[in-house]
Amino acid sequence: MSQIERVAIVGGNHGNELTGVHLVKKFQQYPNLIHRASFETLALLGNLKAIEEGKRYIDKDLNRCFTNQGLQNPQLSSYEDTRAKAIQQILQPQNQPSVDVIVDLHSTTANMGLSLIFCDMHPFLLRLGAYLSSTNPMVKVFVNQQSREGGFLRSLCELGFVIEVGAVAQNILNAELFQQTEQLIYGILDYFEAYNQGNIPQKSSTLTFYQYIRTIDYPRSDAYGGLRQRGEIKAMIHPHLQFRDYEPLNPGDPMFITFEGKEIFYEGEFTVYPIFINEAAYYEKGIAMHLSQKQQKIV
Repeated sequence: MSQIERVAIVGGNHGNELTGVHLVKKFQQYPNLIHRASFETLALLGNLKAIEEGKRYIDKDLNRCFTNQGLQNPQLSSYEDTRAKAIQQILQPQNQPSVDVIVDLHSTTANMGLSLIFCDMHPFLLRLGAYLSSTNPMVKVFVNQQSREGGFLRSLCELGFVIEVGAVAQNILNAELFQQTEQLIYGILDYFEAYNQGNIPQKSSTLTFYQYIRTIDYPRSDAYGGLRQRGEIKAMIHPHLQFRDYEPLNPGDPMFITFEGKEIFYEGEFTVYPIFINEAAYYEKGIAMHLSQKQQKIV
């Protein structure tokens, strides 16, 4: 792979995820913090109007607006569709080099620590993940190959990936997680600098990662007419599962509990590792959690 020449750090793709918003504002104010000699680093705010209003989005989720079809469709004129096109022009300017890496900063109400989310098994990203997780036990790697076609910002770039930090409430700053995310970003930039200089740091050649299997919705009543596409939620995340992201969920373990107190158990045939458990922003998407499989790979 050729050298890394341009890196974009994007925060506020969702306007109420303040860790990324304020890190990018800090980097814009103090660009020396993200300056490295061998490549250019751009700090960019995503959904400007949603950031101003303290909302996840204005009309639609910006982080689903980066499909090729949507970006090329002039008829799509919502605020987020328009902003997605503007961001693409910044990151992929005509007749100029595109960014080589996109680091998309997000926070979650789920207890996911410092998670790196990759949309494929690119060898460079896997080696980066192995290095970062070997130097910091809070770092976990989640690979969701189905997300390549989901219109995510990171899909604009071969080496695009997400840093997902939690648990932190929406529209809230958590100083400890803010500082840990900041240090993780500096570690990533230092890794890129070392790579460009032909001196790739590597503490471990084995990567432990979590491979996406599927999503699980909350138990719901039957949907009824009108605009509602899903029925009402009938159960909550079980207290034994809440905040246990990346921990094993075995067949027969409690998964949900109804409002009447009835337990609902995991009926799968093998152990899985849930993540994004009870993410607040996913209620509207019909997602209670993602299920993943824990794997190891020599990188």
